[in-house]
Amino acid sequence: MYEFWAALWDPSLPFLRYALFAGVLASVPLGVTGSYVVARRISYLAGAIAHCTLGGIGAALYVQYRFGLQSVTWLPMLGALIQAVAAALIVGVVSLRGREREDTIIGAVWALGMAQGLLFLARTPMAMDPMSYLFGNILFVSRADLALMGGLAVVTVTLAWLFHSKLVAVCFDEEFARLRGIRVEAYFLLLLCLTAFTVVMLIRVVGIVMVIALLSLPAATAGHLSRRMLGMMGGAVAVCAAANTVGLALSYRYEMPSGA
Repeated sequence: MYEFWAALWDPSLPFLRYALFAGVLASVPLGVTGSYVVARRISYLAGAIAHCTLGGIGAALYVQYRFGLQSVTWLPMLGALIQAVAAALIVGVVSLRGREREDTIIGAVWALGMAQGLLFLARTPMAMDPMSYLFGNILFVSRADLALMGGLAVVTVTLAWLFHSKLVAVCFDEEFARLRGIRVEAYFLLLLCLTAFTVVMLIRVVGIVMVIALLSLPAATAGHLSRRMLGMMGGAVAVCAAANTVGLALSYRYEMPSGA
């Protein structure tokens, strides 16, 4: 661990500081949104949204290659964000109003998003390894990525703060929320969009494949330590920050993949 902390102050290793900032920054919306996801028991929906983002990433990388925009490093994250929000709205609206089984829609969105991403990546002969998006490579985080992650964190936490009581009501008792005049469908879609924002932040940290672990496990752990939602959120943020920091330090010390 000493080697890791010493390396953080090395002027020649800015990528390590960016990685630490990204891990800690992502922990805030992770703890907040993850607590809602665990309380509402929609980790499976979060999984579909996460895997669907590969379509947006593939499309963005293709646009980078086709139009010579390799210098626009934040474009893949923007593509992932657009795809994630679209997937969240599609899954949410169809599951609320459609006649199809929810698991069928989730499977379709999951498969189509992954297929779209693979097709675009097959047409994109770029130096960037797409595996870094699947399994994460926090060491590739740039200043532009940090700025976008910071913006998403502010939006996520602000929306959660403004609509906290209604989101809690929707998570724990939909019927009671309806009786109180709360628009359950609208706030359920808002929760899915918050999940989409958080998933996009996690892609750089742990990748698409392992995003569910960091979204659900810290919140579930904190849920055993607190009976109140705000306490659960605070505990989840702390667990996320600790896990990201210790994981990054161990990966640096033993030269292992940072996402894992």
